[in-house]
Amino acid sequence: MLHLFLLTALAAVPLWLIARRRIYPHAMLLLCWLVPCLFSLLLVFAPETLHLVLIVDMIVVALALIDLVTLPFGHVFDVERHVGRTASLGKPQRVELRVSNRGRRAFLVHMRDDCPDPFTARPPQLSFLLPARSRRDTNYKLRAGRRGAFVLECVYLQVRSRWGFWKRLIEHPCRSIVHVYPDMKQLADYAVLARTNRLSLLGVRRSRKVGQDHDFERLRDYSPDDNYKHIDWRATARRNKLTVKQFQTSQSQRIVFLLDCGRMMNNEASGLSLLDHALNAMLMLAYVALQQGDSVGLVCFSDRIHTFVPPRGGMDQMNRLLHASFDRFPQLVESRYDLAFLHLATHCRKRSLVVLISNVIDEVNSLQIQQYLTLQTRRHLPLGILLRDRQLFDAAATPHLQGNDLYRAAAAAQILNWRHQVLTDLEHQGVLVLDVFPEDMTAPLVNQYLNIKARHLL
Repeated sequence: MLHLFLLTALAAVPLWLIARRRIYPHAMLLLCWLVPCLFSLLLVFAPETLHLVLIVDMIVVALALIDLVTLPFGHVFDVERHVGRTASLGKPQRVELRVSNRGRRAFLVHMRDDCPDPFTARPPQLSFLLPARSRRDTNYKLRAGRRGAFVLECVYLQVRSRWGFWKRLIEHPCRSIVHVYPDMKQLADYAVLARTNRLSLLGVRRSRKVGQDHDFERLRDYSPDDNYKHIDWRATARRNKLTVKQFQTSQSQRIVFLLDCGRMMNNEASGLSLLDHALNAMLMLAYVALQQGDSVGLVCFSDRIHTFVPPRGGMDQMNRLLHASFDRFPQLVESRYDLAFLHLATHCRKRSLVVLISNVIDEVNSLQIQQYLTLQTRRHLPLGILLRDRQLFDAAATPHLQGNDLYRAAAAAQILNWRHQVLTDLEHQGVLVLDVFPEDMTAPLVNQYLNIKARHLL
């Protein structure tokens, strides 16, 4: 028994040393080992065949050793990865890989990229024949399931020996940094549809303007550099002197987003958290407002102030908003609305459209939201966006209820009635309210902003 243990250990040591170099036996080698195993059965019936069995064993071992030498080293291959530095949440992104073979023979290559947990690759593995001294370009689709900054460290290759007895795993360093932002494709879609006058496809409605961008201010005497189209002929005839209309210039207005990053924004809807839906809608409205010439700011808060972007105009502000929010995630803490509105009062004194995006699920939070939004009506124009829970609405609207489902529907209806009362109280106190499902928030929010602009509520 001791001799058998020593022989097993001596056979395992070389395999362990080989495995440290990431070389492993392939299924082909295991099939070849079946041949000496079958010959070993002859020893039971014919012990004189021992020499034949040993010869077969030595032949198989020799073939395995010879084939082991044909395995390529890691420096034979060179891998390059080309991927965009930025990606949109939930949108597939093309990743290009270039593999070079510096060896003198062709290899069957199985390649897999280093994808962090929030990413999914389609297809997950690429397989192809790479001829000698050649280069192969291939690609796959990378889809991010979470925002933030991620690092793709390596590209993993698997190649086989000439006869297929062994396989080597090669880890090729290829560092790439990818920043996953909220869905930015919607911004490009909005720009295209705006140029072609088809914003209705996104659910954006046209708002009839009460006034014009340049409203009438007063009459004054004509000067040589005035536009003759602005001459008021009736006033000119009455005064017997050329008189023109002067218009007041439109002023840049302000929008400040208060984005709740507390525990109430951790729920999911349509595969994304409520905070992800809020960020998508916020970025869309910010893009529209900046195109209108307005200034946009952002305050992200939970139990403390995480991010503050002062209100500014210009399309460069979009980059600041993106960098400030792409790595922001819901925190499992209670939100401090008092800190958020105190920060707003300290840093944003000019009249602004204050957009609070949150989720109301209990009386404590609803009372705080009512209190602080109502106080903003003295200086700002507050807009509260309260996100709906689709499960509550589905439970209350389920027909033909029986048993426990009846009690469940009654509880859901009671919560919805309480929620409706909260929204009604806010509207009666002069607060604009938007009650929407998270996945349907973008278009109603843009429509509300355009309506505010059209009615000159700011």
